[in-house]
Amino acid sequence: MAGVGHAQSLAARRVLLIVGGGIAAYKSLDLVRRLRERGALVRVVMTAAAKEFVTPLAFVSLANEKVYDDLFSATDEQEMGHIQLSRDADLIVVAPATAHILARAARGLCDDLATTLLLATDKRVLYAPAMNVRMWLHPATQRNVSTLHGDGAWFVGPTVGDMACGEYGPGRMCEPMEIIEAIETALKHDTRLPAPEGLSTHRGALEGLHVVVTSGPTHEPIDPVRYIANRSSGRQGHAIAAAAARAGARVTLISGPVALSDPPGCEVVHIMSARDMLAAVEIALPADIFIAAAAVADWRAEPAADKIKKDQRGAPVLSLVENPDVLATVSHGPKRPRLVVGFAAETSDLIRHAQEKLARKGCDLIVANDVSEGSGVFGGATNEAHLVSRAGVEDWPRLRKEDVAEQLVARLAQMIGEERAP
Repeated sequence: MAGVGHAQSLAARRVLLIVGGGIAAYKSLDLVRRLRERGALVRVVMTAAAKEFVTPLAFVSLANEKVYDDLFSATDEQEMGHIQLSRDADLIVVAPATAHILARAARGLCDDLATTLLLATDKRVLYAPAMNVRMWLHPATQRNVSTLHGDGAWFVGPTVGDMACGEYGPGRMCEPMEIIEAIETALKHDTRLPAPEGLSTHRGALEGLHVVVTSGPTHEPIDPVRYIANRSSGRQGHAIAAAAARAGARVTLISGPVALSDPPGCEVVHIMSARDMLAAVEIALPADIFIAAAAVADWRAEPAADKIKKDQRGAPVLSLVENPDVLATVSHGPKRPRLVVGFAAETSDLIRHAQEKLARKGCDLIVANDVSEGSGVFGGATNEAHLVSRAGVEDWPRLRKEDVAEQLVARLAQMIGEERAP
């Protein structure tokens, strides 16, 4: 059944797909097809609610395997058994992961086959959430996501867009190819629990420390309706803040305009411009660690009081002035934290520019990433980061941004621990 022309990137890898009850279940049919095209062996488990949206026969046809749906099936328990089924896979994927499944998994409930498998497995679980925007943003759901993150689960999405219910916002399940990319990334690592070294921060590793993180773009107004900005989604900065909070730190997240929910466990300050961001950072200090993940606009215009109108004189000429340098101000300032981390988003000569920035800004680490066209970093789910310090350059593989965050926070905890050691 492998598709002609598709690389066998998942050849013989075993994926257990749990399908939750939501309208996004139809996307899981395409997900199975694409997994099979890439050589994966797919077993499908459906919840009772999932069968209200998609028939088991559709999955049987695509997976070329029987569908599992009954915890108390005498035949299934004799042939496979839910314990063996949960451990026979290389990776468990839950798509769509509804608010109901996330809540039950976070609490360790196991009252049907799907949740029993999630509790009995010794493998990593990748969740692809899908739900109404209000359900996703609800504090209960965010607590459940935080709990599952802390237990070692991985997440892909949700994305922002139109909902089947007519609302708009975060909560849409990622498209099958985005989930495939996350699966391929996950399978490059040891998916057995506990988490591989560096990909999961031990709880309490930053206990008692204050971490300030900046995230997202800034908007520099041109007039009351227009502004200068960049393509930063804030996903990496928000993931770092969440990882630091899970590690026990008191986290202040200073965020530019993003379409993301506030990460649980963080004090969040919302700002618009570079000057707003610097002011918020100075108020948040002192701190033990400062992580400047935001893509701050380098220049601003003097905004017009009224909307600039088109006329026969042609396009207006904008006179730009330099914005304050948030990273350099903190790094050279009187309240400098023990560790200062900057980001370098470059389109050419990545490492050279990052090393120059490290020296110029006076920070301890630079996380460098290539944001040239086609890299998929700005607005994407993954990042190929390079950790630049005075000791050298450490190249990390392409990882989900959440895993980059975990790895960075683990490294910072290690550096703080070395400082504390006698």
